[in-house]
This record gives sequence, structure tokens and C-alpha cells, in this order.
Amino acid sequence: MNTWGTRRRRRSTIVGVGLAVASLTTLAACGGSSDSASGEGDPEAFSFLINSENTNIPPVLESLAADQCSAENDALPLEIETIPQTQLDQQLQLLAGQDALPVSFAAGNTPELVKTLDEAGQLLDFDETLTDLGVIDDISPAAISTIETLYGGFNVLPYQYNIEGFWYNTELFDELGIDVPTTWDEMVDAAEQLDAAGVQPFSASGEQGWPLTRLVSGYLFRDLGPDALQAVADGDAALTDPEYVAGAQAVADLGEQGWFGQGLGSIDYDTAVNTFMSGDAGMLYMGSWVLSNFSDEDLNKIGNDSIGYFPFPDVEGGAGSAEQTPANVGLPMTFSAKQYNSEVGDWLTCISENWGAAALEVQDMVSGFTVNSDVELDPLTQEVSDQVAAADSSVLWFEALFGAQATNVSQTNAASFVSGNTSAEDFMSTVQSALDSE
Repeated sequence: MNTWGTRRRRRSTIVGVGLAVASLTTLAACGGSSDSASGEGDPEAFSFLINSENTNIPPVLESLAADQCSAENDALPLEIETIPQTQLDQQLQLLAGQDALPVSFAAGNTPELVKTLDEAGQLLDFDETLTDLGVIDDISPAAISTIETLYGGFNVLPYQYNIEGFWYNTELFDELGIDVPTTWDEMVDAAEQLDAAGVQPFSASGEQGWPLTRLVSGYLFRDLGPDALQAVADGDAALTDPEYVAGAQAVADLGEQGWFGQGLGSIDYDTAVNTFMSGDAGMLYMGSWVLSNFSDEDLNKIGNDSIGYFPFPDVEGGAGSAEQTPANVGLPMTFSAKQYNSEVGDWLTCISENWGAAALEVQDMVSGFTVNSDVELDPLTQEVSDQVAAADSSVLWFEALFGAQATNVSQTNAASFVSGNTSAEDFMSTVQSALDSE
């Protein structure tokens, strides 16, 4: 799922204090020049380029510019420019080639582009810079871990930070006397109890595929450890190795019991979420972006009070831990190393100190920034926020380190093996073959 897309609280226009919208040509021209002698840029504005599909981040920046960061905005006015996400990568490469990237921008659609820009010296080193500014502790260690694993360094910011895990119907669990699972075997037991009571244990989208493959990666991380898929990417292991096939088989075993319901391959994302919110399924594996669905009172028939969260459970004897949270930062945002100066540093300091609370207040958005002021949250959002704060490290997802071809093969074949139409071994072999051909 594209977690950087719109949420239910949508804003169709951008309106803000001291906000000027320029064309891309103007943005490239006014982004400022780099003073090679001093090592500091000389931007005339706090220019920010973002994909137009993201309606969550601009309102938070506007709110900061009008309030907590008003002094920084007076010194370096916020200017937001949007571009369709399909055009973003090409525009970033064009601007980078001219050393004309804006002060801050969405870092691109793939980790490869982020790494390329970083290696070319275009991206700010946030580990060094935030440490120098004295605000490094305002970023969650788990968020930093996610970024470093995916992008090769702390070179983007976690304006949005989604954790993943199981959402469960607390009312059903209480009625049936089911304890919240902490191990895979306990979750299987919970599924058996739900099924015996006539309730579908799990809801998932087989049409999208990734909600199923994330179960495979979750099992592998808990069983083999957090580096399980990095080993595959590095060529030190293969998905066809017996221990990897066993992880896929554990998920296929759930499907063999019929615990995902009928017609899994045709179930889309909205149907899967609505099945859970209607009370027809006991558990749903999903990222915290689903909070926006839960907040829709017309669709959420069971109500937020009947929804709880538990992390992907441990596998008995496994090398991983439930403290290693599956997570992502959506489409990441970053800063230009070429345009950085003390005024940009003031903006970065203010953002670091205030983003966590502002994102929750303005957009009900969980981020990887520390919440440094009191914010009234509903219990479910508070639970997610607490989980982020408590996590020390993170893991990615099944296709995170795959190329486009292997990702497509994985997600389009997931429902087939979970439904029992093909074997777990054949599924893993098919995906490994796609990886080998990339």
C-alpha cells in the first residue's frame, strides 16, 4: 500500500501563512546557490517540493510556519511546490544535476534513488546535523533504524512513520476468553477458537497480495532474525532454502484451514478492512495507516473501543523478537546538503522539536518524532504512539529489498499459495527466480 497517499481528513488546497507557490522553474532558480568556499548554501526561502498526492505533510508544515516556527518562517519563508508522484524522480534527478534541489523535498519513489542522491553528496547527513543541533533525541531510535536499513544511512526524515502488526476485536476476544497472543502458536490457538465460534479468524487482501507476503516476512524475521531478508538480498541465503520455505508454509497452513475466508484472491484492500470493522473477522494484519479507516464511524461498525493492537508474535525458539517492529516511513522527506545554512538549521531544529505533536494535532498522523507536548489522542492512536516510542529497532517487509519484477511476482502469486492452489515451495522458488533475473 502507498502509505504516503491521502487520508480521510483531506485538504484539497494549500493555504498558509507566508506561503508562496512557485513554478518548478522558479523553484530551481530561487532554491539558492551553494557557496563552495563557506560550505553553506544561500537560499532565499525554505523551499519544499513534495508529491501532489500527499495531502498530510503540507498542512503540518504550514501550521508550524504559522505557530511554533513563525520566527524561522519570518527569516526564511516556507514555499511549498507540488508535483505528481510519477514525475518526481525525473525532476529530482534534473535538479540534482544542476545542484538546484530545493531546501527540502520528497526524496523519491525508490531507495535506489535516495542512495544515488546521497552518494552524490546531495543529501544532508541527519545523524551528524541533528547531533550538532542538539535534537537527535527528538527522533525515535526505531525510526532511525528503519531509515538506515532501507536507505543506507540516516538521510531522510520520518515525517510519517507507520508500524505494522495485528489489530484484533477485543470484544470477541473477551467473549471467547482469548488471551492476546505473544507467540505464533498462541495466535494459531486464538484462530482455532475464533473459527470454532463461527468467526473468520483473519481478514486480508489477496488481490493486493502484500498483506499476505508481510505475514511471510514477519514469520521469517521472528524465526531467523531481523537480517533474514537482507541475507537473501546479499546472496548469502535464498528463499528456496528450507528454513525460508518453512516460513511461507506456516502462513500457507493458516490458509489451508480456511481462516482467511472464501475467494481470497479477489478480496481487495477496502473489503478486507471492512470485513474486520464489521465484526466478521477477529484479526487483521495491517499498518497504522489503517487508523484513518477506523476513524470513519460510518464504516467502523465495531467501534474503536473494540479494537486492540498486538505486535507480530514471536516464533518459539526463533532468533527474532516482537520488539523488532515492522515499519516504514512512507515516501521519505529530506534536506539538500547544498542548500543547508544556519537559517535552514533553525528550521530543522524547530521541526525536530515540534513535528511529533503537530502531526498528531493537525493530521492525526503518527510520526517518528518524539511528542514533546501534551496531545489528546484516542486510545488506539495513543497505543500506536506508545509502541513507536518503546521500539528500539525495526524490520522491513517482504519486498522491501526486491526490485520491481520480483515485487510484482511476489504479490501477484501470494493468494495462490495461501489458498493452496500452489505450494509454498513453488511460491518461494518463483519469487527467487525473479530475484535472480533482476
